[in-house]
Amino acid sequence: MLIDPISIEYSAPYYAMALAFGYLLGSIPFGLVFTRMAGLGDIRSVGSGNIGATNVLRTGNRWVAAATLVADGAKGAIAVLIARYVAGDTMAVLAGTAAFVGHIFPVWLGFKGGKGVATFLGLTLALSFPIGLAACATWLVTAAVTRISSLSALVAAALAPAYFWYADYWLIIPFAVFYAVLIFIRHKDNIQRILAGEEPRIGAKKKTAEEA
Repeated sequence: MLIDPISIEYSAPYYAMALAFGYLLGSIPFGLVFTRMAGLGDIRSVGSGNIGATNVLRTGNRWVAAATLVADGAKGAIAVLIARYVAGDTMAVLAGTAAFVGHIFPVWLGFKGGKGVATFLGLTLALSFPIGLAACATWLVTAAVTRISSLSALVAAALAPAYFWYADYWLIIPFAVFYAVLIFIRHKDNIQRILAGEEPRIGAKKKTAEEA
């Protein structure tokens, strides 16, 4: 079906606004903000240097890590919900995708952000609550079986496009594939450790120098 070029011309500013709004919202580095507010220093100098909730947890402050997880997820959800309310589903998908990209590549931090899992789950819940729940359940089940957080995220991201396909959300499927691909790219080091059997497990204590 051909698209009326006049419609594209008039819609372009709205698409641009949805992308800009989502990106700026997604690029807020809550992990960095919360750890500094809690007097924990710069999260980029802790563990992997990532600004996400998993690395924030390495500071030993579970409350700050939980707040980061919720806020990072909320970025994606809020972008989707506001854009949908203002301009419909297409704008909602674009804004949510931009928030996801903004979290991973925030302009304020030299485009070095998180791995996108919490924001991905948040925007997925907002796009389709049942499918979002399915993705979260996939994470939880995989984590319960394997005790590997990164593997749980990878499985949830990989299956999300299939969930959208099963529910006939054709508009979202290409974007869901994009989310999965980017999450896999951001987890390339984790994938290497998983294959080598060296990825840390949830709740496992770190080895001491003598044990290592």
